Amino acid sequence: MAIQLKRHFVLRKLHQLTGIVPLGLFMMEHFYSNWVAVHGAKEFNEGVEWLHSMPYLLVLEFGFIFLPLLYHSIYGLIITYEARPNNYAYGHTRNWLYVIQRITGVILFFFIIWHLYEFRIASTIPTAMKGNNVDSFRQVHDRLVLGAEFAWYVVGIGSVVFHLANGLWLFLVDWGIAIGPRAQKMLGYACTIIGIGLFVFGIDAASAFIRDGGLIAPLLR
Repeated sequence: MAIQLKRHFVLRKLHQLTGIVPLGLFMMEHFYSNWVAVHGAKEFNEGVEWLHSMPYLLVLEFGFIFLPLLYHSIYGLIITYEARPNNYAYGHTRNWLYVIQRITGVILFFFIIWHLYEFRIASTIPTAMKGNNVDSFRQVHDRLVLGAEFAWYVVGIGSVVFHLANGLWLFLVDWGIAIGPRAQKMLGYACTIIGIGLFVFGIDAASAFIRDGGLIAPLLR
């Protein structure tokens, strides 16, 4: 029993860690790479070409993205299956956040599979290197211009942002970095601000593929 508890403890800590590093950092980088689209198709395509021209890109992706993502997803589903939500008995905010964390995890499992299929398998974007003349911007535009797909993207962005922001709070509290009610309350406010900021940033990036300059830049002109 002690060995099982210790193994579960280690696996859970690893699950939390992979959610922040490298997956959380990758998510923010991915948002930024897409946000470049607010500057136009040419700059976005050049950024994609540069990214896919990196040496050992496939090795880096598997080692720092796909394998951590696979572990985080599978173990997250196990945690969700074993979850015993008590939000109806105890209507505290934290209990509801726990439930939403599990729900967004399930949504993301399907969203990421769809996203990988759309832009890694059924797309020529992965071959976008200098000289290949791949219009990555147009391929993303052709998907997001469809109302249903853009709405699904909004759901995906909202889910990943909430999952990261709330996961960051859980990570800092569980790892003993934020200690005490006051520190944890202030951390909650900070994570909320981070989440809102990332959501707006992500939606602005997605909208840039169907509207010149995205949502925010035209409002500031």
